[in-house]
Amino acid sequence: MTTTLPTTSGTAPTPAVPLPDGLKVTWTRVLRSEWLKFRSLRSSPLAIVVAVVGMVALGWIFSAADANRWPVMRPQAKLHFDPTDVSIRGYALAQLVIGVLGVLIVSGEYGTGMIRATFSAVPTRTPVLWAKLAIFAVVSFVVGTLSSFAAFLGGQAFLSSQHIQTTLSAPGVFRAVFGVGLYLTVVGMLGVALGWLIRHTAGAIATLFGLLLVLPGIAEALPDSWAPHIVPYLPSNAGQALVTVRPDAAMLAPWTGFAWFCGYVVVALVAAALLLKRRDA
Repeated sequence: MTTTLPTTSGTAPTPAVPLPDGLKVTWTRVLRSEWLKFRSLRSSPLAIVVAVVGMVALGWIFSAADANRWPVMRPQAKLHFDPTDVSIRGYALAQLVIGVLGVLIVSGEYGTGMIRATFSAVPTRTPVLWAKLAIFAVVSFVVGTLSSFAAFLGGQAFLSSQHIQTTLSAPGVFRAVFGVGLYLTVVGMLGVALGWLIRHTAGAIATLFGLLLVLPGIAEALPDSWAPHIVPYLPSNAGQALVTVRPDAAMLAPWTGFAWFCGYVVVALVAAALLLKRRDA
């Protein structure tokens, strides 16, 4: 059995290189290879620890601080107090860490040149994209979901000292807490897609931060007549509707907003898959 290696010029294939008997490219082997590369990436464990510790620690700190100041908190603030939001607020940090790691697992290979070896082993290329995406989606979901529940449960323990805690059975609470894991998963997938599209670490991270943080801030300057037709549909605004227990009237419904957010990522991934087949390594 032989395979043809792609070239950087994109004009003519290199001579076929024989593969050992019985060895062929399969989805399972590509998946295993990408899992080994993910585990060996030095930034992977560090980023996961930062995401988990940051989200849980911030949730507990915010909850403890609000419980401590509750007796002197103004009535207006008490009226709008949301115990769920306070305890899971750390996802704002976790989304940046997860998104950046999603970029790095792709752009890192381009930066070192290892991507050429990867595509030599998998000439069709797209299985590499889907394998990286599948692995990182699972990792993001597990990390995000466990961190969210840990932050919530610990936060409610602090808030219970003032009897202002809530429970997972309260309306919208389980959906919001579980939704953090889903939201972070899609953020991670967006990071992977941007890594494939841009192929440069700094550019992809800047684009990710622009979509998640800068774009919503810029949208606040829109005229009042435009805002309701644009602001709720921005990627991060749409996705975060899922993690809000009491959505603002101007926001999309939780699952509708999340569907919009997923739609942006699907478009980015389709574009990445198409460009991956056409561009040089």
